Amino acid sequence: MVEMLKGIAASDGVAVAKAYLLVQPDLSFSKVSVEDTAAEEARLDDALAKSTAELQQIRDKAAQTLGEAEAQVFDAHLMVLSDPEMIGQIKQNVTDNKVNAEAALKEVTDMYIGMFEAMDDNAYMQERAADIKDVAKRILAHLLNVTLPNPSMINEEVVVVAHDLTPSDTAQLDRNFVKAFVTDIGGRTSHSAIMARSLEIPAIVGTMEITAKVKAGDILAVNGIIGDVIVNPTDDQAAEFVEAGKAYADQKAEWEKLKDAETVTADGKHFELAANIGTPKDLEGVHNNGAEAVGLYRTEFLYMDSPDFPTEEDQYKAYKAVLEGMAGKPVVVRTMDIGGDKELPYLKLPHEMNPFLGYRALRISLSELGDDMFRTQLRALLRASAHGNLRIMFPMVATLKEFRTAKKMYEEERQKLIDEGVEISNEIQVGIMIEIPAAAVLADKFAKEVDFFSIGTNDLIQYTMAADRMNERVSYLYQPYNPSILRLIKNVIDSAHAEGKWAGMCGEMAGDQTAVPLLVGMGLDEFSMSATSVLKTRSLMKRLSTTDMQELAKRALEDCDTMEEVVELIEQYVK
Repeated sequence: MVEMLKGIAASDGVAVAKAYLLVQPDLSFSKVSVEDTAAEEARLDDALAKSTAELQQIRDKAAQTLGEAEAQVFDAHLMVLSDPEMIGQIKQNVTDNKVNAEAALKEVTDMYIGMFEAMDDNAYMQERAADIKDVAKRILAHLLNVTLPNPSMINEEVVVVAHDLTPSDTAQLDRNFVKAFVTDIGGRTSHSAIMARSLEIPAIVGTMEITAKVKAGDILAVNGIIGDVIVNPTDDQAAEFVEAGKAYADQKAEWEKLKDAETVTADGKHFELAANIGTPKDLEGVHNNGAEAVGLYRTEFLYMDSPDFPTEEDQYKAYKAVLEGMAGKPVVVRTMDIGGDKELPYLKLPHEMNPFLGYRALRISLSELGDDMFRTQLRALLRASAHGNLRIMFPMVATLKEFRTAKKMYEEERQKLIDEGVEISNEIQVGIMIEIPAAAVLADKFAKEVDFFSIGTNDLIQYTMAADRMNERVSYLYQPYNPSILRLIKNVIDSAHAEGKWAGMCGEMAGDQTAVPLLVGMGLDEFSMSATSVLKTRSLMKRLSTTDMQELAKRALEDCDTMEEVVELIEQYVK
């Protein structure tokens, strides 16, 4: 049956393909008595064999795409599957208590998990508890004849459907096969949407009900430009979407002609267009889209894609690869922004009512828990600085004291390396991400001590408006053009310029085609965005007069009371 749904357009592009449900299946069961215990043991053996084959396939794929080190986590899972003592206890439970394999599996694995989790002074044993949980879930799924979704194993063209996608889920998507994704929740600035734009995968978020409306194998037509989804479209509807996809491809071809062009306005003023990346692999998109710099390297993916804390050497190699790959062009590296919805299984953080306002990013780095992790990252960055034009940025800075503490740690590690005879660049800039209103208001004070600002509008807007950017019910309050937001941004830019410093923006607003004219008028120096937005932004800037945009910005800041009035004003200036 044809059904039309509307969501938030999160990543441009159009696709028609069958649905792949990235939804956790129901693994509930009842404990029942059995007479034929041999048959139950045979069921268990079958589930074990299927789990082993599946994990071996996943391991091989991980080794191929992520590297041998990352694949080793699955070796531990395979060892659990072949542990004769644990498997023997499960079978003994079936035989002695005459219970079904599901109940026997849960009882024995719960015992092991509880035993290992109780060893809170032994990180290795606690990791084994996590391994057993994962393996038990896989065995149980096979006993119940249900499929556990695994995005890394997709090998045909699909549209991924999920309640939400974590950053690690999104990082596993192979754009050769994943043609789009659609979620129940989220907003245009949710991490899954940002990753989709980096991967150039069409995406629609915040549909509220896609997982309830779609079955695996249904055909989905997705238009990530306008936010429309059709479930099981007619042939004519599917053809319309295919045609829209071709039109978008033609538009992209026009933008690509500007790949090697300079970013200048109609009256000749140059602005720097940079790209946001998550891994060294993203440099391909940076170069293909003609970006002039990397304005945000999200280093947390190094941590999230690793089974344990990445070593100094691992990080050094990743940072060196990006710096060398940019061949002297600026690279702004954000120190790890863990916390919020970006969790590490090997870093035990306290449960918090509101983690986005809690213990995250620089707050972890400056704590006793994060001290070694932060210093290791700083050393790796300092060592890599000899290979390019490095700029280091601290995230989630609220007070000058936080910045001074982080800068002091940076200077300490720098001096240690110099004393060791390590080559380090003398041209490293150290700045902060402006994403907390307190820092935006106090920008004039920060500007005296930092080398640059990069405005993180995704969080700045949600904190200023007190509206969770992941919550589609309050998405109407995510207002990048609200005069209050514009005044904060203007204060940051003016404060930087007063001290001879530069101000950039690495939030999604930097590539927002409605916001760009305003930001040009405010004098923003650097615009960093998803690589896929660079060429269309360059095309837009070529049509803008700096003088006219300055007048637009002045009127928006002084005369407008609402976001709607600002948008109406922009439309008068930009045809």
